[in-house]
Amino acid sequence: MPVNLSIKNVPEELVERLRERAKRHHRSLQGELMSILEEALSPKRLTVEEAYRKIRRLGVKTPDETAALVREDRDAR
Repeated sequence: MPVNLSIKNVPEELVERLRERAKRHHRSLQGELMSILEEALSPKRLTVEEAYRKIRRLGVKTPDETAALVREDRDAR
């Protein structure tokens, strides 16, 4: 069941920036706010570059080490 939310005392400058963003995306203010919330709360997907840096930080050097880390992560769920 959908819920109505209300944000009070929003500074005019922030509202104007939101209006501009909504206009750029051809959305209403409500549509833009929904999009922002969905993006902020969605699981983040790593780019290839981000994944590479993360793997390097973990010190993984071989495919077997990588597979072991993935297996460990899956088992923890």
